[in-house]
Amino acid sequence: MDACNGSRLVSRACILLAAVALAVQSPAPVRAETAKGDIKIGNIAPYSGPASAYSAFAKTEAAYMKMLNDKGGINGRKIQFISYDDAYSPPKAVEQARKLVEQDEVLAIFQAVGTPSNAAMMKYMNAKKVPQLFSATGATKFGDPRNFPWTMGFSPSVYRIESAIYAKYILANYPEGKIAVLFPNDDYGRDIYGGFKDALGDKARTKIIAEASYDSTEPTVDSQISKLKASGADIFVNFSTPRFGALAIRKVAELGWKPVHFINTTASSISTVFKPAGLANAVGVMTAQAIKEPNDPRYVDDPGVKEYLDFMKRYNPEGDVANAQNAYGFLASQVLQKVLEQCGDDLSRDNVMKQATNLKNLKFGLLFDGITINTSPTNYFPITQMQLIRFNGESFDKVGPIMSETVMQPETRD
Repeated sequence: MDACNGSRLVSRACILLAAVALAVQSPAPVRAETAKGDIKIGNIAPYSGPASAYSAFAKTEAAYMKMLNDKGGINGRKIQFISYDDAYSPPKAVEQARKLVEQDEVLAIFQAVGTPSNAAMMKYMNAKKVPQLFSATGATKFGDPRNFPWTMGFSPSVYRIESAIYAKYILANYPEGKIAVLFPNDDYGRDIYGGFKDALGDKARTKIIAEASYDSTEPTVDSQISKLKASGADIFVNFSTPRFGALAIRKVAELGWKPVHFINTTASSISTVFKPAGLANAVGVMTAQAIKEPNDPRYVDDPGVKEYLDFMKRYNPEGDVANAQNAYGFLASQVLQKVLEQCGDDLSRDNVMKQATNLKNLKFGLLFDGITINTSPTNYFPITQMQLIRFNGESFDKVGPIMSETVMQPETRD
């Protein structure tokens, strides 16, 4: 990826030709993208600040656009991938969104990173009727076509779907189990934990016997884990972010607590969570995933995994293939490619959303077999299926079949 130019990071995929600049000039920006020229795709990611690790998404996506351009682009058009740094700051995200829409006149903002940034720009994007497409967040609020028809999230884990899968599995397999829950005291934590309680229904009041939250500024969660263990719970549902997920796994082991342990997708990385926690301490931990583990030896001959690994070797050699963010960025780019291909020569913003909301049974190699991408004008959650898996000390083993859930729209939930 090219170096930053001020606060603007423009990938090598950008083709900045004077002819294109002339082609996209129009008194009506909403139609600028229909000119027979390059396709301008905007992006916002935290290249700096406390969440800078999440810039891996955008770096992989920039590399993917470079690959597409090397192959001739989309329907004969090259892609300009214009990515700005927001330092994971909501006000900065809004500023960068305005720049992309009003100055760069992008067709869409694709894969803006994080719940706070996407929430901050959502009203602006919908007022301007510019696609806020496949935002990098699993928060439920980004699947609300009635109120925000120009905003669609994209995540291998929609938080309420993932948590409902854990709840349903617990009800079926541990009907007498007592549950303790750890969650971050923020919108993410409340969303995923709320979905878990909703899925348990009336049994939430009796099965959940302890809960503890933490703030991101806390140095440890030792006191929270001690409290949860003391409750006598034999099931631990760990809705943590990566750093605190690792701290929790290690503390559970230090205390000699041996619950049935579920950890959310966000904190289930072998390289960034389980290794720091101690691989032996993570044995038996269960999670849910939609994407295969690229480094798993059992996928050495898997065509979808090989495609991803070959791409990373050629176009993103500095990226860690074991980092799930890179696999996720690759998958999201594949879906964007499909949307743009379906648009044909009608690259209006209306048609982009029409195609994005009409994806039917799309299969991609990194997804577990049986998991497909589906959207509709009333379903803004592209992935609603997940596979339960259990860590064996080196990799993950499947637990049961693919599971599927639905999410009630935000305005209809109590």
